Amino acid sequence: MKVTYTDIEGLLIIEPKVWPDSRGYFFESFQYDRYMEAGVSAPMIQDNEAFSGKGVLRGLHYQVPPMDQGKLVRAITGSLLDVAVDIRPGSPTYGKHHSIILSDQNKLQFYIPPGFAHGYLCLSDDVIFAYKCSNYYSKSDEGGIIYNDPTLNIDWQFDLNEAIISEKDLHLPYFGNHKPWPVQK
Repeated sequence: MKVTYTDIEGLLIIEPKVWPDSRGYFFESFQYDRYMEAGVSAPMIQDNEAFSGKGVLRGLHYQVPPMDQGKLVRAITGSLLDVAVDIRPGSPTYGKHHSIILSDQNKLQFYIPPGFAHGYLCLSDDVIFAYKCSNYYSKSDEGGIIYNDPTLNIDWQFDLNEAIISEKDLHLPYFGNHKPWPVQK
């Protein structure tokens, strides 16, 4: 596998080695030792999968400690724009984001460590999105940031007037008012 380190510390783009043949293809989507060695900083303990249609926008979500989550995300079918926002106080890239297109064609994976808000927008008709988490879901520890916060200036590569967004996500706070991430000591 090939690992690309982004401009934001901790965010990794992982390109697995794919073996195509006349029957289709095979690739290893996760191997604990290899991924830990590459920089995935927390063991994954839960797998999630979501199905969505074109224009569905989910996020920006996160969980605060002690239930903070790292995520290893990928598209099984379709394509999506995946976004991670640094919410770690004191980080030199605090408030900055990185986005990447994940698809069933490029087979890229995006590792988002704890300390980031995460969201995605489906660019194709049918998207199956899979992600591994380093901690369990905890409603009482969840937080979020509104997807269209002007200070974040995220280019979702889609007409947001046509986006399909949950009522919950439409009412998330702006970046300056979100549930704070604890300062690391």
